[in-house]
Amino acid sequence: VQLQASGGGLEQTGGSLRLSCAVMGLSLENWYIGWFRQAPGKKREGLSCITYEGGSTWSATYADSVKGRFTISRDNTSDTIHLEMRSLKPEDTAVYYCAAANPWTIVKKFEEYEYEYWGQGTLVTVSS
Repeated sequence: VQLQASGGGLEQTGGSLRLSCAVMGLSLENWYIGWFRQAPGKKREGLSCITYEGGSTWSATYADSVKGRFTISRDNTSDTIHLEMRSLKPEDTAVYYCAAANPWTIVKKFEEYEYEYWGQGTLVTVSS
């Protein structure tokens, strides 16, 4: 199993970035995929997660800190989950991680202990 996060970089306040999480060795339809971030000196924070509901329906959940600015989605052409980030703020500066959780055991969705597999992280820096 491997998750590869990419797409980070330097962006100005108010700008946008799209992060990608390429998932290998897991079926996206059978796992929760979540995005987390960790700013320097801070605890890792859950941002969003997505799960397959059946048919063509995917269900997304967002933390209050990013609701309305971030959008999680499944790329229909590959086993990739994207996180579109808009209206970026300096406080969004962090290393961003994607992770996979078992849907049969996940309860709180944004607790890192519930996620079994993790990507390596991609750095997002937002300048003021």
